[in-house]
Amino acid sequence: MSRALITGGAGFVGANLVRRLLGAGWEVHVLVRPGSDRWRLATIRTEVRVHAADIVDAEQVYSVVARIAPTHVFHLAAHGSYSWQIDSERILATNMLGTLHLLDAGSRHGCEAFVNTGSSSEYGFKSHAPSEDELPKPNSDYGVAKAAATMLARYRGQEAKMRISTLRLYSVYGPFEAPGRLLPTLALAARGGRVPPLVDPTIARDFVYVDDVIDAYLVASERAGGGEIYNVGTGIQTSLAELIEIAGDVFSFEPKPRWGTMPARSWDTTTWVADPAKIRRDLGWLPRTTLSDGLRALGEWFAAASADLRARYGE
Repeated sequence: MSRALITGGAGFVGANLVRRLLGAGWEVHVLVRPGSDRWRLATIRTEVRVHAADIVDAEQVYSVVARIAPTHVFHLAAHGSYSWQIDSERILATNMLGTLHLLDAGSRHGCEAFVNTGSSSEYGFKSHAPSEDELPKPNSDYGVAKAAATMLARYRGQEAKMRISTLRLYSVYGPFEAPGRLLPTLALAARGGRVPPLVDPTIARDFVYVDDVIDAYLVASERAGGGEIYNVGTGIQTSLAELIEIAGDVFSFEPKPRWGTMPARSWDTTTWVADPAKIRRDLGWLPRTTLSDGLRALGEWFAAASADLRARYGE
């Protein structure tokens, strides 16, 4: 039986990966930071094995990995991806040292495949869709830390016995995304015929549905190695103005956006789009979910959710 260790398994993408692997019959172990909120795992807590450890602490990591002896490590734990995570020391330690400790532990204990999670933030501001061999120019501590972790995984993967790869994720959305983020906030508001406060209509993202992202993790774990890096996005850029129009069509209402009623963030830009040619060529991965279908699925997830879960999102 395949045995997975998922770091950051109580997070948004991690919790979706946990559910997919459980459904496929894997033995699933989740590594979470002590004291972290595990609400995304509440309905499956009896099906997964949860281990509390701080990946910055090498001995804690080595102990957990030795006990589990995973065949696959999916490394999703991170710090700095949210606007309120601004402690530079914690950002650098979690993303750089944490990745180092996990790579070392996986190598020691016979791990077959290690999929590292990178970020489109590694590229910094670009006027085009960057390819994986383009020089990263991160514009934040988080981007610097993720780029360093990616380079470490690339270096270690070139001669390692285990298959090591990195997925640079673009703007992932879907069930269990953090409350307060744009897409869940928009889906909830649109279900009631409203739109939330918004920044400039020209701000753009490459929105990729979480189920498609999980497909990328699985195919990478089986076929990728050598430290290879892959962009995971649709290759389609959507401005906020276009997003609001799509939401109006999906939820059948006439949007009346209030542009500029929310302050922009330092990393907001009018160009943010993936070049997914390499992952399509090497691994055969293609996103299957259009933005319309993904928004519709997110709305249906909210409709079927418990009252407690919807309350967590402010409904």
